[in-house]
Amino acid sequence: MPVSSRAELSRTGVVFVALLLVAVSSSMRTTSAVAREFRAADTQAEDYPTVQALRYMGALIAERTKGRHEIKVFHSRQLGEEKETIEQTRAGAIDLNRTNVALIGNFVPAMNVLAMPFLFRSIEHMQKVLDGPVGSEILGSFEPYGFVGLAFYDSGARSIYNGVRPVKTIADLKGLRIRVQQSELMSQMMRALGAEPVELPYGQVLTGLANHLIDGAENNWPSFVTTNHYKHAGHYTLTQHTMSPEVLVISLKAWNSLSAEEQTIFKEAAQRSSRFMREKWRDLEDQSQRKAQEAGVTIIRDIDREPFEEAMAAIYAKAEADPAAAALIERIRKVE
Repeated sequence: MPVSSRAELSRTGVVFVALLLVAVSSSMRTTSAVAREFRAADTQAEDYPTVQALRYMGALIAERTKGRHEIKVFHSRQLGEEKETIEQTRAGAIDLNRTNVALIGNFVPAMNVLAMPFLFRSIEHMQKVLDGPVGSEILGSFEPYGFVGLAFYDSGARSIYNGVRPVKTIADLKGLRIRVQQSELMSQMMRALGAEPVELPYGQVLTGLANHLIDGAENNWPSFVTTNHYKHAGHYTLTQHTMSPEVLVISLKAWNSLSAEEQTIFKEAAQRSSRFMREKWRDLEDQSQRKAQEAGVTIIRDIDREPFEEAMAAIYAKAEADPAAAALIERIRKVE
């Protein structure tokens, strides 16, 4: 073949490769701009503050990305119970998930610290911790476990309720079958208080109460009322044993599909949705407490919390055997 022909062929090949690279690059830019629907899981009802917050976040993202990305919220356990949705999120089958820290603590160790009983002195104390450096560091600890932490949502204070008798002292809990989350830490706490823990998915608690398979459960005011638990458990004791928050996570797979700019948009939208959720939460908490009182629920307010807290000594000793957990507990306690 003549040298000139070979040179011409070579030039043709270079042009072809260049055109191919341009086409691929253009295709990639087009693909990244294609609208994507991110699936978000929440076990709560459609009008619950966390569900409203997820929709608010979705609206912010749709606006900031000019419709490229949207969030579709699956509420009311449509994608399964929390334990199942956490596993699906970790695998990348679900994109976003709002869950309680006690359950995701089975995967992310720092979450178990936030679920520790009687750790926070008040809701205000909890919010200062989560809104500050400690909260940011905890959210940043999720990636090795297949998640990215986006924001914390409030969950009020959890207290014990039952349909058998008023609980005024630890002795009153003895022998009661109390539902707890599917978390070993929560089971340990209930056993330390003298009750019999029964680990049940959230969606099965109402049936358990109605059929007397369990005597009671523990949760915040809105969950107690919006699920109709109050109709079968007429004694609500303000133990306020945990103030563990909710956490919003995105699967690492979904996170890595976003550009750096889009990741910033998602994170900022999540933080704004957290503030939005707090406002909704305060209103629902007040409404729920009033509804329970009007329905005749006996509210036991003035209990001696000291024996309840002292009963947690073994749980704290076990947790603080881990130097990282001990250091985090100490930092949280020092926040003023």
